[in-house]
Amino acid sequence: MSLQIGIVGLPNVGKSTLFNALTRAGAAVAAYPFTTIEPNRGVVAVPDRRLAALAELVGPELITPAMIEFVDIAGLVRGAHQGEGLGNQFLGHIRDVDAIALVCRCFASGDVAHVEGTVNPVRDVEVLDLELILADLQVLERRIEKVQSAAKARPREYVVELEGLQSLREHLQAGERAATWAERGATEAALAQEINLLTAKERIYVANVGEEDLPDGGPLAERIDQVARDEGTLSVALCAQLEADLSEWPPDEAAVYRADVGLERSGLEALAWAGYAVLDLITFFTITGGRETRAWALQRGAKAPQAAGKVHSQMEQGFIRVEVVSFEQLVEVASWAAARERGILRIEGRDYQVQDGDVCLFRFSP
Repeated sequence: MSLQIGIVGLPNVGKSTLFNALTRAGAAVAAYPFTTIEPNRGVVAVPDRRLAALAELVGPELITPAMIEFVDIAGLVRGAHQGEGLGNQFLGHIRDVDAIALVCRCFASGDVAHVEGTVNPVRDVEVLDLELILADLQVLERRIEKVQSAAKARPREYVVELEGLQSLREHLQAGERAATWAERGATEAALAQEINLLTAKERIYVANVGEEDLPDGGPLAERIDQVARDEGTLSVALCAQLEADLSEWPPDEAAVYRADVGLERSGLEALAWAGYAVLDLITFFTITGGRETRAWALQRGAKAPQAAGKVHSQMEQGFIRVEVVSFEQLVEVASWAAARERGILRIEGRDYQVQDGDVCLFRFSP
């Protein structure tokens, strides 16, 4: 299953333009609210230069990158939780994503009106947070009613859960996100995750800037970066329109232009790796003979059997051992056989924690 990131923002901040740039899926774009009625979904490859290097080394028939799915929903406005605009019906489309990208308008344009009248990205974040919190409160109220009903017959079984739910409700009613409540402990974190609250999800801030403010992003992007730092998360400054334009160019020409404006990588690469960072994911690789070279996303700290299970469930169930070498070492010696001959190919067991960049060959009993 691919990593999922939901794209959220007010109308006319460049969400669909960004989605088009990331996925080249041709989502409808227009300078008026609620262009996006049904959610747009696009699955794209996670850019990873290591995979290309391994493929060059191995020469496989098939190169399979890790994948990331972007979900673009209608722009939110004040009152979205009560059905304003096109309402919170769209928020349900992103309750299952792994992380949320909050797109903040950090550019001025006389051609594209701002739904709030003026460009103020910090205020926009406050509007989005309020709507997400209120939407979460509606979900939480339904959960409390359900648990209270069940508790009538077996009150002792539900006393702890009810106390937690009521504590979370008070937290949200105070205008605080579920994520900060979940930080209180493992029990709180598990409950917030189980209810699938929007404000409990990891988030990335995307400052959509004008091309003239690249590469740093300018003062408005700096304000969004400060918001992200205060929350302990990441922000990415990019120009969605430029990324959309460059997505139509030959890759080598686009890379030259990005370099000319001081960009080291594409917006997709920046956002994908920010997603990996906030979700604490790593990448490991597999080489299947000369047939396939593949990248896999894995939770940091996961052990070898769990990594094997990403490849196939039978590999996890029948796991015996893993032969592993780091990407850097494998590229240096130029072949799997050479890695074995030089003694840098390691044999690891069930307790081995897979590291970012590991190239793995799993041994298992079918």
